[in-house]
Amino acid sequence: MILNYELHPNSDSTKKPLIFIHGLFGSLSNLGMLAREFQNTHTVIQIDLRNHGKSAHSAEMDYPTMAQDILETLDTLHIDQFSVIGHSMGGKVAMYLALNSPRVNQLAVLDIAPFAYQESHHDEIFKALFAVEKAQIQSRAQAIEIMKGYIQTDMIIQFLLKSFSKGQWLFNVEALYQHYQEITGWVNADKVWQNPALFIKGGLSPYISKEQHLNALVQQFPQAKLIEIEHAGHWLHAEKTSQVLEELKAYIQ
Repeated sequence: MILNYELHPNSDSTKKPLIFIHGLFGSLSNLGMLAREFQNTHTVIQIDLRNHGKSAHSAEMDYPTMAQDILETLDTLHIDQFSVIGHSMGGKVAMYLALNSPRVNQLAVLDIAPFAYQESHHDEIFKALFAVEKAQIQSRAQAIEIMKGYIQTDMIIQFLLKSFSKGQWLFNVEALYQHYQEITGWVNADKVWQNPALFIKGGLSPYISKEQHLNALVQQFPQAKLIEIEHAGHWLHAEKTSQVLEELKAYIQ
């Protein structure tokens, strides 16, 4: 699948193009505060994953397929070697690319491990999304009122509403719900990437907090450096943008 993307070319740069991949329920704008900072030094591509943003919807949703979408999209741009930054689900897509494609030069992952998470962190979000769909409303104000019955955090509601347009969710709620276990799961646990990698975790986030998360990370990315951003949660790039950028700029060449 050829994905929707925003391309910011830098014809003067000798550095590898830099790909930004958003997380679940997101879109290419979500990592914009990071992507903009690299446009003076790199060709930057921000991508909507399948079933998100303006990319096509599909009943298929797994990491091999999502990674292949990225490669096919980059092929149309005649980009061979590249570096990649991914958050959450997008971080898993980035890891899958690194483990399976020799085209990845550098890998930076935001707040996710190569691990099959068993907990469901999104039950109430799915209930809210389906409730908005069922109500067939048009306005954001109506959507907010419905969602407040399920989600108590205003930041999460506002994040989700970035993908609400003309009374519809831009992401494919049904496909994401049906494939949720694959999205929270993991494949290729036997493969190893021997190059240096950067993992950045939020100090308040549960996603890289247990010994089993760290063991999985070290097993597949033995040369990785793990940085913790204190007082930041899962959306660390939005909460502590300058600190995340400082670490990314020190790593990405």
